[in-house]
Amino acid sequence: MAPARTETDLSFLLDHTSHVLRTQMTAALAEIGLTPRMHCVLVHAMEGERTQIQLAELGDMDKTTMVVTVDALERAGYAERRPSSADRRARIIAVTAAGAEMARRSQEIVDGVHRAALESLPDDERAVLVRAMNRLVGGHLATPVENAQPARRARERTK
Repeated sequence: MAPARTETDLSFLLDHTSHVLRTQMTAALAEIGLTPRMHCVLVHAMEGERTQIQLAELGDMDKTTMVVTVDALERAGYAERRPSSADRRARIIAVTAAGAEMARRSQEIVDGVHRAALESLPDDERAVLVRAMNRLVGGHLATPVENAQPARRARERTK
């Protein structure tokens, strides 16, 4: 006999909503030929001069994924690798004019996906949810716990 739950399964609720939101975001961005990772790199690269390593950390990407993402952005004409103005040995990711326009369009899509999710809640619950999530992200759930055995991220279901 399984033990009785004494608390709401917060892990399931957060994992499931995150997964569904990611699938919606991926589908919406695919309509303009971008992936969420490509969007993330474009937007963060526009915020300031950043290296691939810095952008990978911001986007929670490993080195290989970051290289593939930047390669795709370069092939599309949205970004290019350039020497850093601060350190000529370092390479930064610079967004092209076409990339800046794509970032603007993709941000509108991302904002629309987020808006649709929040608008599915009654008005009086939206601000409460966002406030509570920000409190968790800035407080109790701000920093992952270091473990000898790293926690795996939720796996996407296959069809």
